[in-house]
Amino acid sequence: MENKGLKVLIHASAFFMPFLVPFIIYLVIDDLEVKRMAIQAILFQLVMGALIVVSTILIIVIIGVPLLIGFGLMWLIVPIIAIVKALNDEKYNYPIVGRWI
Repeated sequence: MENKGLKVLIHASAFFMPFLVPFIIYLVIDDLEVKRMAIQAILFQLVMGALIVVSTILIIVIIGVPLLIGFGLMWLIVPIIAIVKALNDEKYNYPIVGRWI
């Protein structure tokens, strides 16, 4: 039960402290599954940040607008899906970075 709360906290932190909370949990907790989820959350935020920056730059050539909308929606929706999966005790891997860990 403790792990469920930590997983939800890791996913929910995307909306208020996307790097700090998963990093602290990674350092403090010994459970390997929780550590894996914390690393995925941090990497997901870094990758999405980079993709949003690139999309913003590509607005100059118009292709950036749909990319920015798509990545922005993904940045909002993916943590919500992860929270629901954690509440249901289902295993979840973040898209893009989930296979890296």
